[in-house]
Amino acid sequence: MSFTIAVAGKGGVGKTTICGLIIDRLIKLKKIPLLVVDADANSNLNEVLGVEVDTTLGAIREEIVHSELMDPNPIPPNMTKPEYAQYKFNSALVEEDDFDMIVMGRTQGEGCYCYVNGVLKAQIAKHAANYKYVIVDNEAGMEHISRGVLPHVDVLILVSDCSRRGIQAAARIANLATELKVNPKQMGLVVNRAPNGVLDEGTREAVEETGLKLLGVMPQDNAVYDFDCLGKPIIDIDDSSPIKLAIGKLVDSLGI
Repeated sequence: MSFTIAVAGKGGVGKTTICGLIIDRLIKLKKIPLLVVDADANSNLNEVLGVEVDTTLGAIREEIVHSELMDPNPIPPNMTKPEYAQYKFNSALVEEDDFDMIVMGRTQGEGCYCYVNGVLKAQIAKHAANYKYVIVDNEAGMEHISRGVLPHVDVLILVSDCSRRGIQAAARIANLATELKVNPKQMGLVVNRAPNGVLDEGTREAVEETGLKLLGVMPQDNAVYDFDCLGKPIIDIDDSSPIKLAIGKLVDSLGI
């Protein structure tokens, strides 16, 4: 069975950046083959990793739903919609040198994500056994875990910034994981964007109030901002940078 790491947290706290840097560290440690799952409808993990994604599960779903209105119809006349869907979903796996990637993406406009969640669950179940490690960037919450999208979770990393709201949101996700009997082998908090990599008294107090295990503190690193503004993959930041060093300590502490 593959070793699964799930990353979750409130939106805007740098969850996807942390997930991408963890992936980079795992690759450098030769923890491969590695399956990367971008399970956030607002997907941008590929940008952190510098990966070109041609299609997503959500985009495929939209193509199939609206196929009869398209000219020409993308579904060949000798294929049924389910056959075409299976063919397209199989082709949605992005293959890189050190990892492969599945991107959930989103449907157009308003509506339920149940179908795409179901497809994501099926694709993970189909591919995960071929990989030693699976890492999942969840959306801002625990929907994928609550829907049983992930077969199991070995490590659940909850990401927050230094705000009390972010830390409280991480605590709520942890409580939900406990209620759902996710039972990860390890679960804890990573506080991101701490000035000089140090928590002030108020933030540390907020962490202690949650009872969450503090897995690591990520420093505010201007290189992340600079690379993001330039549209450069965050994983290309120099390995000697403060954020890369802190991520290294975090991954090493997990004993993977």
